[in-house]
Amino acid sequence: MLDTIAIEDQKVPTVGLANDGFMNDAKSAAAINGMPGARIIAETVPVECTVPEIIEAGIDAAMDDIVDALIRPTTEEETSPKPEETEVSDRIAFRGSIEEVNRFFYKRKWTDGLPILPPTDAAVAEMLTGTDLPADHLMGKLTPRFGKITVEKITINAVMAGALPTYMPVLIAAVEALLNPKADYGTYSVSTGSWAPHWIINGPIRHDLNLNSGSGMLSPGDIANSAIGRAMLLIIRNIGGARKGIEDMGVLGNPGKYAAVMVENEEESPWQPLHTEAGFSGEDSAVSVFFPNSFSQIWPYATNAEGVLNSITANVIPGRNGLFCVVMNPANAKLLAEAGWEKDQIRSFISEYARVPAYKSPTYWGSVAGRQLIEWMPLNPMDSQRILRKPEWIKILVAGGAGAFMGLLTGGSINEDLSWVHHKIELPANWDALKKKYGRI
Repeated sequence: MLDTIAIEDQKVPTVGLANDGFMNDAKSAAAINGMPGARIIAETVPVECTVPEIIEAGIDAAMDDIVDALIRPTTEEETSPKPEETEVSDRIAFRGSIEEVNRFFYKRKWTDGLPILPPTDAAVAEMLTGTDLPADHLMGKLTPRFGKITVEKITINAVMAGALPTYMPVLIAAVEALLNPKADYGTYSVSTGSWAPHWIINGPIRHDLNLNSGSGMLSPGDIANSAIGRAMLLIIRNIGGARKGIEDMGVLGNPGKYAAVMVENEEESPWQPLHTEAGFSGEDSAVSVFFPNSFSQIWPYATNAEGVLNSITANVIPGRNGLFCVVMNPANAKLLAEAGWEKDQIRSFISEYARVPAYKSPTYWGSVAGRQLIEWMPLNPMDSQRILRKPEWIKILVAGGAGAFMGLLTGGSINEDLSWVHHKIELPANWDALKKKYGRI
């Protein structure tokens, strides 16, 4: 829609084409970018279709509508559209039972489908004790609908998610990470690929908040892991405005969007933790974020370095270049370290030996526009081709419980300029008092 609007701004009659399943998304994009009256034609070409005959048939079927939209005079509503009606009050008051509050919020799509805690004035005020920032402090605007993120709005969603005031420093740092252009959140939040933000927490705050880095780290049952992830989901939905099936066009969706918080077990790791790799000190706490959309659990082919590493390289998904995280339990990490393997060596090994025959890569098929320009394609389709071309895309996280299984979290992008994003967690002046009040929960 940006191209459509840019051309229309030049006084050239323009029509946008959108697959019929994306019409709500296209209308939202037009409104967000200042031209709700833009003319958009629904077409039936399957998304990312590569069959010329089907593409041509779909265009032919839409051609009469395209011509009509180009020559028909604009209406008053298109030229001067009326703004959407919104409630004028800065604060919405609601009285009722807990069930009625939840139905009220759910009807307005302010929840994730699960019950929430009402964000009363008292609860919000208590949540604000978790930060030294004022309630009206503006952190930025969050895509896709460019909602203004204030500290108070963060606290409201944190209360709804069941968070504690001690989680506020993590949530503020996580919002800063989303706002970092290097995170490329604007792409991941609306893509059909169903990307889910995965948060990684490092540093002393892990113990202050009783975060789980061991068995079942990604499973339900730990208030800190669950509520921090859920609060960020609600912030993304309610402030950023990523509505399912309108702006967020994930084809299948992703359960990781509910709450995907990982915590490094620094004490049992034989290597440097993730946040100090990023330049923070060991005394600092930090949150890191990346956006995978696939998660595999694999077991090593043998309980030695060769078996662990070969099992990883053999299970990297073909054609899924991009940021990649290996979640390795302490036992396998120590096994590799005792055999002399450092993180940099492991990353280089995965990048070099996670390969597929060229014909199994999207490059060979030309199925993704632009990939031919950025990936090397062998002349022989049976020649091997690396999946993860850059070792710096790969991170090793030591976490999880007893057992042999490891996790592979896979991103995927046609971009070359991919970056992990890390932000320091700043603690408020009253941190010791907050820990004393909430530290046993």
